[in-house]
Amino acid sequence: MSAGWRPLLLSIVLVAACGAEREGPADLRVGRIRLQSDHAALTSGFAWAREAALKYVHRGDPVGPWFEAALPGREAFCMRDVSHQTEGALALGLYEHTLNMARKFAASVSEARDWCGYWEIDRYDRPAPVDYRSDSDFWYNLPANFDLVQASERAWQWTADSAWLADPFLAEFYQRSLDDYVRRWDPNGDGIMESPESAGSRGIPTYWEGEGRRPATGGDLVAAQFAANRAWARMLRARRRPGDFDLADRADEEADRLQRMYDETWWSDALGRYYTAVLPDGSFDSTPVAAMQIFSLYFGIAEPARVVRLLQGLGPGANVEEDSYLAEAHYRYGRDEAAFDYLLNQMSPSLDRREYPENPFTAVGTTVRWLAGIRPIASEALVETRSRLPAAVGWIELDGVPVFDGSVRVRHAGRSETALTRSGGSRVRWRAAFDGRHDTLYVDGLPVTATSRRTVMGEEEAFVTLTVKPGETRAVSVSAR
Repeated sequence: MSAGWRPLLLSIVLVAACGAEREGPADLRVGRIRLQSDHAALTSGFAWAREAALKYVHRGDPVGPWFEAALPGREAFCMRDVSHQTEGALALGLYEHTLNMARKFAASVSEARDWCGYWEIDRYDRPAPVDYRSDSDFWYNLPANFDLVQASERAWQWTADSAWLADPFLAEFYQRSLDDYVRRWDPNGDGIMESPESAGSRGIPTYWEGEGRRPATGGDLVAAQFAANRAWARMLRARRRPGDFDLADRADEEADRLQRMYDETWWSDALGRYYTAVLPDGSFDSTPVAAMQIFSLYFGIAEPARVVRLLQGLGPGANVEEDSYLAEAHYRYGRDEAAFDYLLNQMSPSLDRREYPENPFTAVGTTVRWLAGIRPIASEALVETRSRLPAAVGWIELDGVPVFDGSVRVRHAGRSETALTRSGGSRVRWRAAFDGRHDTLYVDGLPVTATSRRTVMGEEEAFVTLTVKPGETRAVSVSAR
């Protein structure tokens, strides 16, 4: 198995960051995050994940600031793994590292490689020799370009750093990936990429590298292409250059087309899931590969009506890399209790290969982004919270969480009360959300009319939006104190 199975705030400028906090004096956000809770396994597990991830952080190499995102010992980072580790890295304050690595990948894409880039880049700022010998002989999984596009949008939403939108290497990479890249790998012009067997490892049409026939198109490739179009549309609307809104509309239309096609032609009622791949003869491959179902959920292409059956059919994957997607997939669609079990499993001392970089990074990211529901949203100039604590967790507090140009401390008491403290940076708008129907929420003890909305699965939640100044703590609850 190859490398890891392998504008409201746009004026904020990326602050120089250090590696792990013990490596340098620059950005005090890096590695400052801490978790406390009444749940012992969660507390110890998060502490382990944080320390394990920070051990993979480096500075001072020719490649610039970076963190390991490949098989340990390779001293390299892989495009798929970096994409998946992005939110964990940002929660650890690795703003500079993440941007540098994304730019390296973007700059590596070339017409000579059919708009593929380098699958892995090592600390010496070169394509990792284990995966690259020449432009005609290298390893590349085709979903990777799209994966990096959607991860870049996540990074922009978290950091509000305009470089994610306007950096020339990245901006060209996004557009090339959704245009030239697709055309180069779409011989029949149907808008779906296909890879002939003759391409070999130079153009693997899926992340699945296990047994079975080589497909022409993987379900995860279609799902990733969908997610990349959605992400690029959001970035274009935020960038607001001439022509960007037209490009955004086209990207959204393409995402809609891909989702309709996937739902109408890839779904099997008999199997209760989507097909795994399209084979070279045009038939669907029904091999039950769990990874393919994970990606339909992770990239958000699955129709809500299909999700329950998909989740019921999911179980542990073939390795720790696959399993690192499970918690987020369940949180995304409201299965919070199951998601928490998967999250604890990621941090368990008994987990085989738990030191693999993708695992601790995603454990940190999933804890912050999903369990605690801390979601910076640059496109709306606010940070959102929503507790997803299971019944077994009475309270949780996360301190030193990087958000935009400062950090926050968030404390949840079950699912009924949240307090947020802003530290450093500028004042922040806070959208405090709670599950269920609540006509009134209590802000600092005073009743305020709440706004209701529904989740992707149709469940009700309520929220209020307020402003928190640096050094200020504010609290929102579902009932009067």
